Amino acid sequence: MKDKKSIAEEKALAYFKKAGGVIRTSQAMQQGIRPEILYKLRDKGILETMGRGVYKLSDKTPGVDPQIIRLGLKHKNAVLCLISALFIHKLTTQIPRRIYVALPKGSHPPEKVKNKVEFFTISPEQYELGIEQHEIDGWKFKVYDPEKTIVDCFKFRNKMGIDLAIESLKEWKKKRPKNLKKLLAYAKACRMEKVMAPYLEAIA
Repeated sequence: MKDKKSIAEEKALAYFKKAGGVIRTSQAMQQGIRPEILYKLRDKGILETMGRGVYKLSDKTPGVDPQIIRLGLKHKNAVLCLISALFIHKLTTQIPRRIYVALPKGSHPPEKVKNKVEFFTISPEQYELGIEQHEIDGWKFKVYDPEKTIVDCFKFRNKMGIDLAIESLKEWKKKRPKNLKKLLAYAKACRMEKVMAPYLEAIA
């Protein structure tokens, strides 16, 4: 039978995962997670400190680590895409092991982050579709909206796997709000209408 400390640690870890792997002590306390639990997890090597009062899971992957994301998004045209965007929109159960970034064709990815970031070059017309501005902890970045992200998963299905595309579509169907008209417009613009049609019919 689990003791109270073990249950408290599990609760803390569940919240870290829900929050994307990085939280402040103040956020933890609002969830009823006492500072001593954070210290215990840190001493066990499960958590790491990122600064005063900020903790992250020690096994956090580049796909969800804000410091690494900053590196990947140094390019002015960088847009989070595919698994990274799905993770942000809560449309996948996968935790990205790298950052996935889209750039318009003709751009040159920064060399220093190529081992942690996977870049995808997209035609200018398709690149411009569905870009949103997000902000986390005071810093801003670009990410594709859910509908464009799903279409991109089908577009890059040979590289990312068709299962990822299907999962994202199923998760999107459960979400509110969602925009089918926008999804179909993106599919047409990216020439994915015929590819996506049977999967859209299957979840209708």
